[in-house]
Parts: sequence; structure tokens; C-alpha cells
Amino acid sequence: MSETATPAVAWSDVDAGVMTITLQRRPANALGLPIIDGLNAALDAADADGSVKVIVVRSDIPGFFAAGADIKHMSSVDAGSFTAYGDRLRGALDRLASADRISIAAVDGLALGGGLELAMACTLRVGGADAKFGLPEVKLGLIPGAGGTQRLPRLVGRGRALDIMLCARQVLAAEAHAIGLIDRLVDAGTATDAALALAAELCTMSLPAQRAVIRTVDASFDTALEEGFRFEVAQEQDLFENGEAKEGITAFLEKRAPRFS
Repeated sequence: MSETATPAVAWSDVDAGVMTITLQRRPANALGLPIIDGLNAALDAADADGSVKVIVVRSDIPGFFAAGADIKHMSSVDAGSFTAYGDRLRGALDRLASADRISIAAVDGLALGGGLELAMACTLRVGGADAKFGLPEVKLGLIPGAGGTQRLPRLVGRGRALDIMLCARQVLAAEAHAIGLIDRLVDAGTATDAALALAAELCTMSLPAQRAVIRTVDASFDTALEEGFRFEVAQEQDLFENGEAKEGITAFLEKRAPRFS
């Protein structure tokens, strides 16, 4: 499989609906401007290719998914430049989170600070047994400012999120799985393979239906229950109108694999 690359990020040609984005900025994938620009370039490529259904984000550096923000860069800028840097990082992660497709973080090793924020921006997270997670920004007199304070409580609840952030503690993979920070726990060193297998499974299903599920679940955090029910009905109606539901039901009755769009 061929790849396109910037100095810090590579991305694969689409294979059966799956694009792999690989972080490769040594020594620890610090999320400085090279990775931010590389992520945006990879997402541009995904946007330009209508066949992408699932993106897998992984690391090519043993022991690290991504160890956090680029502290050397942070130390050399003023408040205005730091805010601009944070906005660029958050913008790239928001693109990943809001992309009209599924994304999976394959985490082996450390996912700290911005690295965990990157993983949390993905739709799903697969963690190897050796993975460690944390948002230690308070040790630097900062907060997790690229979405961490917002996404972590949505995944693990307010109390657990505060415990992790206020104490700047690292969460081991088993605990991360138990509290919902990662969705699947696999053997150490196998997160990428497991994420690719999950991606292949997801690609057999209706992407419009998957998008509708994600939109409806996300809306539940910001709407009253009755309003959420109405949104759910509207999404289901759309699936009937665009033919996805008809194809799925017909394929089930005909005992064949569905041919989803």
C-alpha cells in the first residue's frame, strides 16, 4: 500500500474504504505545527476521496501514540501566539471529530496531553494493554486546552475527569477500558491491527446509518430527552427516504449481504 507523507504525518491510499493516518514525528510525536499541518493535509486528502469510510490514526514510534503538545514551541511564544497555536491544534482535532466518517485511534504506549485529546477526538479508541493515558497540563500551569476539558467528562463522567486532570495522573489501559476512556482493550502492541480489523467490520455497514447514529448520540448531550426523540425519528426517516433502510431490510429478507452506499 502506497503512502503520502509530510515530515511528521503519513497517510495511506484508501484500501476498501479505510485510510490510515500515521504519526511519525520523533522522538515522541509532540503535537507541534508539523503534526498539526500533517493532520490537516491528511484530512484534506480524505475529504477529496469520496471512498473513505473509516480513518485509523496510529503511531509509527514504539512506546508513543503522542506524548503531548510541543513544549519547546510553547516556551518560545507569547500569550497571543500560544492561543493561536492552541486554536490550530483544536481546529485540526475538531475536523477529525466532526468529519462525516468514523475515526479510530489505535493507541499503543503513551497518549498524554494533546495526544489523549487527539485520541478523544476520534469516534472510537482501541488501546493496547501497555497504553497509558493522561492530561497532565496542570503541572505546567495550564489546562487541557485542545478539547480535553470538554471531551473527557463526556467519556468518563465529571468526577473521574476531574480526578484525572486535577491530579495529573496517568491512567493504565485496564482502568481506561473500565471507565470508558477506551472502547476496546487488546494485547500490547496489537492496537493497530485490532483497529484495522474493526475498521474493516465497520465498512461492511451503512455509512449513512452510522453517521445518523453518531449525530443522534452527540445531540443527546445538548438536548432535552423529548427533543432527542424527535431528532432520532427524523434521522430514521432520512434513512428510509435515501434508500439505506430499504436496502438493509431487503438484503436481510433475501439472505444476502447488503449493498449500502
